[in-house]
Amino acid sequence: MTVIDSTTVTAGRARQDLCATEPSPPRPDGQDRYTISEVVACTGLTAHTLRWYERIGLMPHVDRSHTGQRRFTNKDLDWLAFVGKLRLTGMPVADMVRYAELVREGEHTFEARQELLEQTRRDVMARMAELHDTLAVLDYKIDFYAGARKASERA
Repeated sequence: MTVIDSTTVTAGRARQDLCATEPSPPRPDGQDRYTISEVVACTGLTAHTLRWYERIGLMPHVDRSHTGQRRFTNKDLDWLAFVGKLRLTGMPVADMVRYAELVREGEHTFEARQELLEQTRRDVMARMAELHDTLAVLDYKIDFYAGARKASERA
């Protein structure tokens, strides 16, 4: 499953993909098969969350050992890192599952995936504007109280 390309093209120019340049979470050295407890240790997710992601279709098919234990790959860890970024955007779980389904369906879904991500970007930008306005109110109040305290100390 291809999740992230290393570069994208915007208005005719290449742009570095920030997701691809971030350091990946620490992984056990020299491995490409991880138990659920190893994935818990390197992602910070709980085993319950990993099982739930698999059950709702957010995780691709996770391989199993001959005894039935889940065996995650580096590709799975990359996907989980991407899902973590989607969670931080506030994207609804249903949209994340829809995105995962589109990825599994193949390249003919690029347009639908792009639209999902663009909508999420618009939502994030709106939230950032709200937070910026909220920060301005907090700064005003902090300055007000700092000024009021100095005035009372002079009196």
